[in-house]
Amino acid sequence: MRLNNQEKQMLRELASRYMEIATLPIQARTRDLWKALNRSRMERPMVAIDQLPWNELNTDGFLTCRISDPFWKGVEWQLRSTIYKWEHFPADMVVEPFLTIPKAVSSSGYGLSVREQTRATEADNEVLSHRFFNQLETDGDLEKIADIHITHDAGESEARLAAAAAVFDGIAPVRLNGGFQFHLGVWDYISMLMGVENVYLEMMDRPEFIHRIMERFTRSVLNGIREANELGVHEDKTSVCHCSYIYTDELLPDFGAGKGGHSENCWAFGLAQLFSSVSPAFFAEFELPYIQRMAEPFGMIYYGCCDRLDDRLEYVKQIPHVRKVSCSPWSNREAFAEKIGQTLIMSNKPSPAFVAGDSLDEEEIRRDLRRTIAAAKARNVNLELILKDISTVRHQPERLTRWAQIAMEEVSR
Repeated sequence: MRLNNQEKQMLRELASRYMEIATLPIQARTRDLWKALNRSRMERPMVAIDQLPWNELNTDGFLTCRISDPFWKGVEWQLRSTIYKWEHFPADMVVEPFLTIPKAVSSSGYGLSVREQTRATEADNEVLSHRFFNQLETDGDLEKIADIHITHDAGESEARLAAAAAVFDGIAPVRLNGGFQFHLGVWDYISMLMGVENVYLEMMDRPEFIHRIMERFTRSVLNGIREANELGVHEDKTSVCHCSYIYTDELLPDFGAGKGGHSENCWAFGLAQLFSSVSPAFFAEFELPYIQRMAEPFGMIYYGCCDRLDDRLEYVKQIPHVRKVSCSPWSNREAFAEKIGQTLIMSNKPSPAFVAGDSLDEEEIRRDLRRTIAAAKARNVNLELILKDISTVRHQPERLTRWAQIAMEEVSR
């Protein structure tokens, strides 16, 4: 963790700019709006933008990191990306009045590496096409799936905090994050270890084999959760889970005010995206019993991503501690709003295709947002709108700025 004087000065200048944003009165007001939504007493629908095509946004060079040291480069990126988002498409973004330094927490993973072929459409494009090779064909292959082990180098964490405090002294407070946030969507990983078509075929031809796979993965995740509890390194201070702000009276009542690094104080997220192409009955058989066990230890759960869920919400509601549910572009939003009820939050994902076409059709964006808002309003549903999974804006970052402006106009109507 070495910096020269020029790098240190650059970080201090970025941190000054960051703190000017973070100490604006609007940050606390927006936090309170998210809290109102998350207690199911929404004042208005909330808006966020995440998972961006960063390779297309760096038109002026501001997003180019100058530091090579991995740790400090991560800090620099945190500052640059936050400032950029605030200045270009803040929507209901919240910038907290301190800098977050990552704890030295790591996960061993499942013990298997993905074997694949990839292809990109552009040399600098992070969005790839993938061809996966099946690594789970026999019961013997299941022995390759290892338990997740969580480790924490407390000395390294304290060294990081001390180094950051020295660099940003007099500019910005620094805090360690809570630790590790669990991704319970094991099907995403299984699809990469087997290939999606192979998963579908095995569900039909060898359902018991699929159950044995899920049992092994579930036990692996539960071991990781247990070890993180023993170390007290579950992420309890972060304001975001799966692109959604999670300020709540119960778990995160204020900036950085977590209740401790035990799973019951934290959020986790789950999903089964390839289940969009299987029936609700298959969801109930192959996902529900396992996600129920993985979700049980946590305080709150965000469930879903790009998966269609409007036709299986009766099962999703059986997931312990579920609080927010994704309404993807593949869900029927009227049916979703009809079934979600007034307790859970409808986390709608407007289609990123609206910012990826040959031109930006502002009226189509407005019609789409109004349809979603009307569906939620007609049924008194608590609603957030999260534009994410954005693969391209055709190298026109201003499209995101305009989408954010339109969305904020519509939720404020």
